[in-house]
Amino acid sequence: MGNWRKSSYSGPDDGNECVEIANSPTRVAVRDSKAPTRATLTFRTTAYAPFLEALKESAREL
Repeated sequence: MGNWRKSSYSGPDDGNECVEIANSPTRVAVRDSKAPTRATLTFRTTAYAPFLEALKESAREL
């Protein structure tokens, strides 16, 4: 995967502490911007939106 981009929530002060994503027509990959050479999570494009919704729901429950 190429064309990694940082979260839109990353400002200049916390820009090194976020996730980056890259996508292709069939996959979305997620990695830690502080450790870009380490492991990535890879999702089918159809599974990525439900994954994000589950994260949002978990954050609301905290």
